[in-house]
Parts: sequence; structure tokens; C-alpha cells
Amino acid sequence: MSCGIGKFIALDFARRGARVIMACRSEARGSVALQEIRKRSGNADVHLRLVDTSSLASVRAFAEGVLREEKELHILVNNAGASGLPRDITSDGLEVSFATNHVGPFLLTNLLLDLLKQSEPARIVNVSSVNHWRGMVDFSHFKGKNLGYTMDSVYNHTKLHNVICTNELARRLQGTGVTANSVHPGLVMTEVMRHYNFMVRFLFNMIGIFFFKSSEEGAVSTIYCAVAVEMEGITGKYFDSDCSLVLPAPLARDPALAVKVFEFCERLTSKF
Repeated sequence: MSCGIGKFIALDFARRGARVIMACRSEARGSVALQEIRKRSGNADVHLRLVDTSSLASVRAFAEGVLREEKELHILVNNAGASGLPRDITSDGLEVSFATNHVGPFLLTNLLLDLLKQSEPARIVNVSSVNHWRGMVDFSHFKGKNLGYTMDSVYNHTKLHNVICTNELARRLQGTGVTANSVHPGLVMTEVMRHYNFMVRFLFNMIGIFFFKSSEEGAVSTIYCAVAVEMEGITGKYFDSDCSLVLPAPLARDPALAVKVFEFCERLTSKF
């Protein structure tokens, strides 16, 4: 949450007077964002905590800190969305994009579930992408097998898993006072493309100037799902960038597949 959409989500929460914990990978960038948010919101109760969602040990350490220090947690926003990461396997044996965008946030959510339930009403918002329509489900992908690395194909797979697991989590949370929804922020001018080569980034930025949303505009749909009165009790849904309820891809609407994917991710994270 040190830049892009995440920073503006944190700023909005701070302006509403909330106690905000910014989960950032970079201490330097996070500290700059922290000072800006405190200054612009007038809220000093904004805090920086470091976490690398590609490392399950880092996710566990972050969650332990939250559980130790916080008595309540009413909103959890998972905003991880790296695209174009080089082919790599993490120390946990996971493909790095899958670890960063899905497995890490999946583990974090599950580690914080009890606190969210105790704090009800509470909301979980997972930032996905319309690109999930181009994703596929193949459990070998998690280990870096059978993957193509053309453009954002790996990113698309991870974003599909975001939606699938959000829907299954919502089903499991029925009656707890905790809701879970996924959202497409829109085509946004952020640093999500920073791992691509110069020419791709140049074209992206040139087109984006005319057609893409700013990071502040891209934060709107996530903020809506997190705080809007109209969202009370709504769960297991997917929202477009204009805050409208839309159907996700067919694979994300298959309840039997959702159970399989969720249980696979549970087994995967229980090993670490």
C-alpha cells in the first residue's frame, strides 16, 4: 500500500478517522506514503508494517503482529497485484506471482479470520481484475509448471484464483457477520507494469494518459465495497470499476471448483 491504488485506499480510510495499518513491502516507500497520508488526512493513527506477500514466513510474522497488537479488525483489503514478474520460484517452492498475488493474501486472510469474526461486522475486499476472465485453473501453476509467460498470462491466472477463493470464503463465512467480495479497480495508471520492458511500459503509459484511470480513481470501487452502507450484508459478489455488481467469469461461478481450489490453497499454506 505504499503507492498506487493502495495508498489512496489508506488515505480514504484515514480521512474517515479509522486506525489504519499499511502493509508494505518497502520500508522506504512505505514511510514516504505514511507521512503523506498522515499529513493529508490529519490522522496520526496511521501505521506502517512490513510484509512481503511472496514469503509465507513474512505473512505469518505480519499476521502475528496484528493479532498481538490489535483488538479489532473491521476491514481487510488485499491489494497485491504484481504483473510481469520474472519467472522464479520462492523459498516456499511457489511460483513467485502466485505467491505474491494469491497464496500470500489467502494465508493472511485466513490467519486474521478469527479477529475479523470477533470484530463483526467486518468486511474483506480482495482486489482482482477483469483479466481474471482470461485466467485458467491448473494446480501445477502454483509450483511454476505448465505456465506461459507472455505478457500478463500468469497475472490473469492469479486474479481468477482471487475471485474463486473470495466466493468460497464468503460461503463459509455465512452467518458470521463477516463479508467477502472481490473487485475490479479498472484500467489504472499504476506501477503494476514496472516489471515489463521499456517499450511495453512506454506504450502502456502513452495509451493510459488518454484512456486509463488515475490511482485515486482506481481506488473508488474498493473503497465502496469496504465502507458503503449499501454493501452491508452483501457477500460473495464481484464488482466492476464503476461499483456495479457484475457476473465474474464462468470458472469463478462454479461452486464445486471453488471448494477444490480453496481446499488446495488451505493444504498448500498449512505446510509452511
